[in-house]
Order: sequence, then structure tokens, then C-alpha cells
Amino acid sequence: MYQQSLPIILASKSPRRQELLSAMNLDFKVMLKEVDESYPAELLPADIAVYIAEKKAAAFAGDNGDAIVITADTIVAYNDEILGKPADAEHAREMLGKLSGTNHQVYTGVSLGYAGKLHSFYDRTEVFFNVLTDAQIGHYISNYNPFDKAGAYGIQDWIGLIAVEKIIGSYTNVMGLPTEKLYQALSRF
Repeated sequence: MYQQSLPIILASKSPRRQELLSAMNLDFKVMLKEVDESYPAELLPADIAVYIAEKKAAAFAGDNGDAIVITADTIVAYNDEILGKPADAEHAREMLGKLSGTNHQVYTGVSLGYAGKLHSFYDRTEVFFNVLTDAQIGHYISNYNPFDKAGAYGIQDWIGLIAVEKIIGSYTNVMGLPTEKLYQALSRF
């Protein structure tokens, strides 16, 4: 069993990541820095997620004292297209329309920075959506917050309850932090 011996900094404003770390009974504080999340066009989805997580970690290099800094980035890949956070309601509608009745992949890259070293990994989950009606998509966009989520949806939200037929892989990965792999990585410290 992992016994936390070092302070942890979560470098993420995601309430889902904060909930997941709390559910893991980890003591952490949240620190934020603005980071450019652009990436080279030739990268594969898993590499994009890790690349951005490492860019976020680099912003904390030398600032974390004796703490482990956890950074992460989640992306949705559909037919080789990266679906990031939607810019507006129409963009969210377009994304959810693409995902309707199909399957897609969710990748989360995670970096753990400590004592000048960086340990990075990723997880991949296959998500299968039922067909969504225009009314269901509109209801979700109007009543939930798809704008801070890759692919314009949160699996833990209403849409996850009615649209996700099945997943292959980690549920928490789709939420934004593969807790199973994170636990194993933290156990090495």
C-alpha cells in the first residue's frame, strides 16, 4: 500500500482530477501556471498527451521544493482527429455529433516531477457511444459544462450515463487521470 511520504502538488485546475486524488486519500495542494498547450503536428495521440503533460511539468522545474508535481493532459482521438476542448456550443455540438454512434479513444498523459527528474506515462481507453439525438446533445450542452472537457463531454456527467455503451480500459482515465497507473507510479517514490 502506498504511504505518502512526500508533499504532492497537483498542477491542474480540473475538479475531476482533484476529486480523484482526494478519493485516493492523497494529501495535495493545487498550484497553477499558464502553459502553451500547442504541440507538433506529427505527434501521435499518446505522444501529444505526454508532450503537453511534460510541458506543464517543465513550468514547475525548480519551483517544487521537495514535492512531487503531478501534471496531466487528456485528449480525445476520433478517426485520427484530435478533439480538444470545444470553443463554443456549436463546436461542442459538432464534436458530440461525430462521437455519436461510434467509438473513440481517450488518452491521458501524466508526468511526475521530483528532484529534477521526470517520470511520464500515458493510458488509453476505448469509449463506445450510443447514437445521440440532436435533443440529447442540446440538453447536455445547455445543462452541463462541456467547454472544459476534451471531446466536449465528461463520462461522469449525464451524457456518460445515457450515451456510453461500454469502455475498454480505465474509467478514471476518461475522467482525466488514470488513477491505477498513477498509484503504481507514486509507489516508486
